[in-house]
Amino acid sequence: MAYSSQRRFVAGAVCPRCSEMDKLVVYSEAGKDYRECVACGFKDEMIFKYGARELETRVNQTEAEKTAVQVINILPFSADKSDK
Repeated sequence: MAYSSQRRFVAGAVCPRCSEMDKLVVYSEAGKDYRECVACGFKDEMIFKYGARELETRVNQTEAEKTAVQVINILPFSADKSDK
């Protein structure tokens, strides 16, 4: 359940049936989430799949990962092309 039982409008949402903008409300009823168009009466259940893993970013790293030392190898630069 992602929404509350109170109906809330979704700004910028477009109805899949009548294509009206800003007419969709979302709410939860009996443990299920629904979206409904107040213009044409379209209603369907929303099913969320929570299988995707969150991408690793600097924001969601642990302190140990942030302070870990990363080894960088610096290759010598040779401007002389006669070494080849």
